[in-house]
Amino acid sequence: MSTDLTPMFAPEGVVVIGASRQSGKLGAAMARSLATFPGARALVNSRRPEPDEGVYASVAEAAAHTDGRLDLAVLCVPAAGCADALAEAAAAGCRAALVCAGGFGEAGPEGEGHAEALLRVAQETGIRLLGPNTSGFFAPHLGLTASFVPAAGQLPAGDIAVVAASGGVNHALSFDLVAAGNGISLGVGIGAGLDVTAADVLEHLAGDGRTTAVALHLETVPDGPRLVEAVRLLAAVKPVAALVVGRSDVGDFARSHTGALATSWRTTRAALRQAGAVVVDDEREMVDALTALSRIQLRPAPDPGLAIVTAQAGPGLLLADRAGADGIRMPELAGSTQRALGELLPPLTYQRNPVDTGRPAETFARVLDTTATDPEVDLLAVYALTEPDSVDLASAAQDAGLGADSPAVVVVGGLPEDVAEQRARLHKAGIPALTGPASAANAVRALVTHARQRALHTDGSVQETAASVPSGPLDEDAAKTLLASLGIRTPNRVACDTRADAHYALRLLGGPVAVKVLDAAILHKTEIGGVHLGVRTPDELDAALDAIGSDRRYLVEAMAPAGVDLVLGVRRDPVFGPIVLAGLGGTAAEALADVAIRLAPLSAAEAAGMPDDLAARALLDGWRGGPVLDRAEFGRVVSALAAALAASPDTAEIEINPLRLTADGLIALDAVIVPTTKETDHA
Repeated sequence: MSTDLTPMFAPEGVVVIGASRQSGKLGAAMARSLATFPGARALVNSRRPEPDEGVYASVAEAAAHTDGRLDLAVLCVPAAGCADALAEAAAAGCRAALVCAGGFGEAGPEGEGHAEALLRVAQETGIRLLGPNTSGFFAPHLGLTASFVPAAGQLPAGDIAVVAASGGVNHALSFDLVAAGNGISLGVGIGAGLDVTAADVLEHLAGDGRTTAVALHLETVPDGPRLVEAVRLLAAVKPVAALVVGRSDVGDFARSHTGALATSWRTTRAALRQAGAVVVDDEREMVDALTALSRIQLRPAPDPGLAIVTAQAGPGLLLADRAGADGIRMPELAGSTQRALGELLPPLTYQRNPVDTGRPAETFARVLDTTATDPEVDLLAVYALTEPDSVDLASAAQDAGLGADSPAVVVVGGLPEDVAEQRARLHKAGIPALTGPASAANAVRALVTHARQRALHTDGSVQETAASVPSGPLDEDAAKTLLASLGIRTPNRVACDTRADAHYALRLLGGPVAVKVLDAAILHKTEIGGVHLGVRTPDELDAALDAIGSDRRYLVEAMAPAGVDLVLGVRRDPVFGPIVLAGLGGTAAEALADVAIRLAPLSAAEAAGMPDDLAARALLDGWRGGPVLDRAEFGRVVSALAAALAASPDTAEIEINPLRLTADGLIALDAVIVPTTKETDHA
């Protein structure tokens, strides 16, 4: 099957199969939408052909009257007739098809049969298929509106592409982007994704010269690795902003502790972020992000600096507050910059960053230029109102040289008609213009995130091989032996078959010790009274052994010093394959869901950045005199654990909980290894 989607999105000719004269019919709506297409165009209605008016009895007849230039077939027939219509289109030379109808997989066994028949024709003929269950797509620069939403034909051409799981979201995002002063290069609703998926379209857009930035909307992911590879390919050449549906679905993932936290929504977002996409939280943030990213990008930097110049203190404070909450650095301006600003601004204004100009004067452009060229500033955010007899904001921004070489976002406030005029001029100059502090903050966060992601470089040290997990059920002692072989520190311990062995272990290790039941079949030992801590004397040991039971094996282990407990796990995600999860240990991990997720394998350098994703990261940086996490050590531990899972196809999951951060570094206090079973294979 061809990977070239040009016949779909840039066809020489289009044929509508199932065209109708009844205005309420899908075929009639699609024919109206395609009426302005400047290429070859034909309609097919086998029941009421009218060749003199361009309505033919078959696709073959239509192709004969258009010199065989019909690349794209738009199927407007019921589900039961789609497979035959697709076969007819392919036989007549069409290389791509759009199926808008519903009634397939979502309609039960009969619909599934229609879907199987449709896909079989596509596979046998090589014709590419978009849909079913989609409102279509549009390419405004070609005058091509293959959508039954007529207003899509009025969308202006531009350089932002939309790839949405839902046809409705495709249209909604496109209209919102246009309302924000942008244009559309391509808008695609994937629908059921029976053949052409989001990954296919993303790969197509990587080579599309008209597109400078891409909006990606996802509901489900049929092939995680393929999607990640497509996003990585596209993000290497142009920004991708991604919105994932499913935030509230946090309960029905895998049974294990880490699996319960690694929800599909969280994992998908983490995978897209790791592939290079800027992940957004809602459609408003998507629009703001792309309004900026389609025009400017920052130089790759691990921690870009933001400066704010505001003509009104209150809105500037809103923007600064949000930047702080987003973890964006706002450096104090250099002394030379402040002295230069002092010569341009009234003495009572704040000039260290943010820069409060008061009502803009004729020096405003010089203020912008002076602030933007400060050595610590990578991005400038500007706020001003369109006041009468005040500075012309668009002219001042251009006079200051803002744009691609001096990245800035500008917030224009005022009456809608005034704002629209200023925004149009700013956009023409390549300066993203937003309509409020919140929108500007969204744009700033997207630009900074994009710069940080581009600054991430793997060090090439992904562990290709590692010690594999031994076969068979592994108890805690065996699991910790494996961890030790990976360079992960564990407490001194003795595995005991008898009470006498346990007493010997207490004498050997000295108190206090932890006494645990040693049984590979028991994953949660504390729930059955199988863990006793702080055991110091023979009498205390006997009490612990009695509580555990006389017919058990025991693990006697030196107590670890106090510290901060983490959970670290690697598991096989059913969609994306091996993943790593790290977060707060113990019950807090589940209660707060404060976790970082990465695809595996990954380098130690990549893994070292995971703690920075945690809301509670301050606990790892010496909180109230506590221990400080060595990020390099953490990275090595994570990378080694991920490599071990990759080397062990019969292992479903390896979990360390807790992995304690102590003054002497990291130490694994408990470990569980879960073998692959038929259930985990298909979980």
